[in-house]
Amino acid sequence: MACARSTVLLGQRRMGKTEIFKRVVNRLFFEQDHLDPQAVVPVYYSFPDTFENRWDFATKYVENFIRWYVAFRLRSPKILSEKEVKRSHLKEIIHNKLPMTKGFKNAFEFLESILAQEVTIPEQSALSHPRYVSDYEDSTIVMFLDEFQNTRLPQYKFDVVGYMQEAVESLTCPHFVTGSTMSILGREILGRGSLFGRFRSKPIEALTDYWGTELVCRAAHHNNVTVSQEIVPVIVKRCGGNPFYLNAVVEQAAELNQAILTEDDLNTILAIDLSSGFIWGELNDQISRWLERINEYGITKWVLYLSAIQKGDKIDLKQIQQALLEKDFQTVSLEKIREVLIKLSRGDLVDYLELGGWFRKVKDPILLEFLQVWGRIEVEGQDEATVREDFEYKYKKIKKQVSDLKGYLAEVYMAQILHNAQRQTLPGHYFHQDEDVKVPRFHYVRLRERLGPGAETEIDIHAGAGSEQWVAESKWQQNHKASITDIRKLLDKAEVVKQDREAELMRIWFFSYEGFAPKVLDFMSEHGVLWSTQEDLDGLLDYVKLRRLPKL
Repeated sequence: MACARSTVLLGQRRMGKTEIFKRVVNRLFFEQDHLDPQAVVPVYYSFPDTFENRWDFATKYVENFIRWYVAFRLRSPKILSEKEVKRSHLKEIIHNKLPMTKGFKNAFEFLESILAQEVTIPEQSALSHPRYVSDYEDSTIVMFLDEFQNTRLPQYKFDVVGYMQEAVESLTCPHFVTGSTMSILGREILGRGSLFGRFRSKPIEALTDYWGTELVCRAAHHNNVTVSQEIVPVIVKRCGGNPFYLNAVVEQAAELNQAILTEDDLNTILAIDLSSGFIWGELNDQISRWLERINEYGITKWVLYLSAIQKGDKIDLKQIQQALLEKDFQTVSLEKIREVLIKLSRGDLVDYLELGGWFRKVKDPILLEFLQVWGRIEVEGQDEATVREDFEYKYKKIKKQVSDLKGYLAEVYMAQILHNAQRQTLPGHYFHQDEDVKVPRFHYVRLRERLGPGAETEIDIHAGAGSEQWVAESKWQQNHKASITDIRKLLDKAEVVKQDREAELMRIWFFSYEGFAPKVLDFMSEHGVLWSTQEDLDGLLDYVKLRRLPKL
């Protein structure tokens, strides 16, 4: 019999958390022997963003549980549909086709008692029922609860969280929860109160640049869009590794029947997507729904927009106060602005550093760009066509962020090698070392990190593991081998990292597509530099089970 601890998946909106749930549920539903009494019964439920009353909630929750249980045991997905299988028909199926277990025997009768309002606290009884069944029949049921933050919304007093404490503590009926609002879910619901300490947390982070490139390539193939291999990692960088944004860019290119071959092409597509395309539609819907819930004092839209257009990451409340007076002729206290920002943070539209009592912009470059367009149209009331034209013109004039596209592509692959090779030992010959190279568990692997101001302070790859630090450089220049000057620059950067991180061990790794001159090899040998050619890098990619560098 399987058992697991209740777990929460935490991540920004549209990171694919719900998709993960659905795929796991589908595998459990279709890939187990449903007749095996030891099989795990999957149950999926998405909390709605409105609750009429406690009785409606309890009825829906219990009926959903019954449908999933019966559908799994009979391997009949149509039972999940209320349109295909009415409640009366469901009762007949249970009595005529389902082999009864002691725990599930009275499930439908329990539902009917809720319908008749014969239960004292219906929401408590409903939430604990799956655990009751699993405990009674000594089986395993796994509850997948999506949009869990809707159990505590700002506009409703109806709150079922307090009744879930006992339900989620069962090892044979674990609850996996996720939702689209990290702040409510992680900080308010699970970070304090009755459910504190009862969930293991699993962060769902942005895709690494490598896996982002994989998604873009697959999406491009599916949508029949031509995307150059060199520009793919730039798409990932600009979209922050968010799967929804990556797919949206490719779909917008398909809509326009336009290839993405250069940064200029990407800027054109992003401008349209952010101002009138797929990204605009999705973000506008999400933000509008959240603002409807919290629109107090008539300033919520203004505060969100003004916070997005401020310079820097930290949000200055006094600047918002002054801008409200100038733009909307409202005199608003700092305390009211603070209250609005706290409510916006609950929707993950700004970050609230609760212990420090200050606010900053969210780490979502696409959302921040969107808010600037949205604010001019929805808040300031400017002409839509003019705003979108201005935005597209601005985006087409954006300075290129990556000058060496091929070099950046190699960096992405090198960084993923380090990700995949953590706690492993890599063959030394791929680095032209006599001894094999042990890779630690890294706290982070960063691309394009700046050590300070100036053009010569950027490190292609920096991976940190406490006392052990890695720095790496990629050179992909046709008919140009890496020089001693290139190596010296990397050594200087490594020294800065060593001093800053107080590293005991520095690993310095240099990749050159065209290779190295003999005198450069001697210099690297003297200074303990690991080095790789294209053949070596492909060998490393094979070794850690990644795709080889594309042929450009």
